[in-house]
Amino acid sequence: MSHRTLPPGSTIGMLGDGQLGRMTALAAARLGYKVHVYAPDAEGSPCAQVSAAVTSARWDDLDALEAFARAVDVVTLEWENVPVAVVEHLGRFAPVHPGGNVLSVAQDRVAEKSFVNNLGIATAPWRAANSAEEVAKAVAEVGPRCILKSNRLGYDGKGQARIEPGIDPADAWAAIRADAGIVEGFVTFACEVSVIVARGLDGAMAAYPAVENRHKNGILDKTLAPARMSAETAAEAERVARRIAEALDLVGVLAVEMFVTPDGAVLVNEMAPRPHNSGHWTMDACHSDQFEQLVRAVCGLPLGSVDRVADAEMENLIGDDVLRWPELLAEPGARLHLYGKAEARPGRKMGHVTRLFPRG
Repeated sequence: MSHRTLPPGSTIGMLGDGQLGRMTALAAARLGYKVHVYAPDAEGSPCAQVSAAVTSARWDDLDALEAFARAVDVVTLEWENVPVAVVEHLGRFAPVHPGGNVLSVAQDRVAEKSFVNNLGIATAPWRAANSAEEVAKAVAEVGPRCILKSNRLGYDGKGQARIEPGIDPADAWAAIRADAGIVEGFVTFACEVSVIVARGLDGAMAAYPAVENRHKNGILDKTLAPARMSAETAAEAERVARRIAEALDLVGVLAVEMFVTPDGAVLVNEMAPRPHNSGHWTMDACHSDQFEQLVRAVCGLPLGSVDRVADAEMENLIGDDVLRWPELLAEPGARLHLYGKAEARPGRKMGHVTRLFPRG
């Protein structure tokens, strides 16, 4: 234990008030920590429902941010698009993990791709594009089948437009409604996988096994743990995630999403410096889940074991899927997690269910 270790009873400040913050707060409580959540509409939110304190204030309210930082012992986040200026301001009064240097990369897709490529790690072909004309030029360079994404924000299929022969790049540019974009070429892949790695204050790292992610309508539908691929490819995916976390000097948890090609090559798609939907299976199938790892990392504790006690399948409950809760509770072995959201809307993540299987 170092002098930076925060003892149980300390308060963790959480930026963002959604289900990831909620599950982190529950993990923190198991270890004796309290969570104080900060977000513009935090009152009554999924995270606020299980937190010791709540500050509902704007991201640009400097006085509220200072009071929040002075009331906690460390600050972390469940949403990587918190303005970097907010993190830097908070850092004047309390430690913040991950820091602004990490967010400045993770919030900007061009910066993210450049960062990864500069480490010698492969991605799909890509070009920055900030106008309809630049989109057309990028399409000519990366190939006629590609996807245009807003350079910032956008998730679960939002802020994206597919481009194929016959689709006018100008129409795609208008559809994403952004000032800056990135065009990414399609790649032939066998599966989509992700690796979640935790990194502590002392630089120690622990990575969960690579998992396979299956999407529906641009939103993660199911995660299979572990991914069905060769040991060599799984090891390479883990190596890539560890390399990125180390290069970022991350303290916390990092999810790296990747494509695996038919010949076993690994291409980085996106990363998120926070707990991730594809890591929810760890709550039921691992000795220490991704949320506990975040708490351990930012509080200076030893990282927990990532060994899994079972194989798992995690299924997201999107929108009205949550109405299946009675049958899921009655299903032997199903482990239901609901997020406390009052209204089910199309595309909204309302909860998840995990099913465990003997280790393969």
